[in-house]
Amino acid sequence: MTKDYDSSLHENNSIARAQIAVNKLHNAVSQALSHPTEQMLEQAENRLAHTEEAVMEAAESAEGGQGVDLVNEALDEEKIRLRGAEDVVYGD
Repeated sequence: MTKDYDSSLHENNSIARAQIAVNKLHNAVSQALSHPTEQMLEQAENRLAHTEEAVMEAAESAEGGQGVDLVNEALDEEKIRLRGAEDVVYGD
């Protein structure tokens, strides 16, 4: 196994982990939107912190690229949805 192959696998795994984290965030935000309570919102915010960490790790290991861009776009969409849930729970 060559070093390039190893780094490519690490990059792909990091992106895959980030995508899984974004999917879990999506689920948490969906729960917060459908059951707008402070507890559900707190769970979604905690998931956001974990997701941001996973996306940052993917960006560092992948050094850019389409996979990282797509994960970042999905993360940004979930942040917008989370703000919507915050507006419902805490008011505008």
